[in-house]
Amino acid sequence: MSQPSSPPRRLRRWLRWLVALPFLFAAASALQVAVLRFVDPPFTAFMAGRQLEAWGQGEWRFGVSYQWRDLDRIAPSLPLSMVAAEDQNFADHHGFDLPAIQKARASNAKGRKVRGASTISQQVAKNLFLWQGQSRASRWLRKGFEAWYTLLIELMWPKTRILEVYANVAELGDGVYGAQAAARRYWGKDASRLTPAESARLAAVLPSPRRYDARDPGPYVQRRARWIQRQVQQIGGTDYLQTLD
Repeated sequence: MSQPSSPPRRLRRWLRWLVALPFLFAAASALQVAVLRFVDPPFTAFMAGRQLEAWGQGEWRFGVSYQWRDLDRIAPSLPLSMVAAEDQNFADHHGFDLPAIQKARASNAKGRKVRGASTISQQVAKNLFLWQGQSRASRWLRKGFEAWYTLLIELMWPKTRILEVYANVAELGDGVYGAQAAARRYWGKDASRLTPAESARLAAVLPSPRRYDARDPGPYVQRRARWIQRQVQQIGGTDYLQTLD
């Protein structure tokens, strides 16, 4: 009796691995998110990408600036300004602001380009885990991973942890990540001593921190910072942080 040939057996093994890959990725990514609920990230995918980009352009002296600070060691005005500027429904949604997404799509369909409706949870997912790509295929693949990681973050982390991580990993200048690095770079002070006006200016440069300057703001950043300070009061001021889980 002839023995079964080895190629079919190898093929079956490869097929089993292909079937198992999504489950392995799901388990590994869930473990990543679970660990980062308690462990402060030493760096993010965006930081690594920016450093590699600089080296690729021959900027050998370029270095990412990043120093972690717990939320209670950051002036409350900064996370409040970020919520007011980026995601005023942060306390209520589960990772995706569907009304904002629909509104953005409707405006874009009419030819009026508006900013996207990316939430703070989505921004954390992108900064921590994803790459920056230009091709259409890369963008769609990245969006899928972003949605998955956003769901995991919302399921596993309290809102205060999401906001704490965002305040620490958001790019607030070229290669400047988080509250402490920005406070030191722009004003030579600790993040705990940021004023409401300074916090609003930091939030105002989002999501284009390489285009706008929080230390020497132009008219757009100044207008937006004033608007953010008004919105901080609208969402409840410092009492707002007490409503988060």
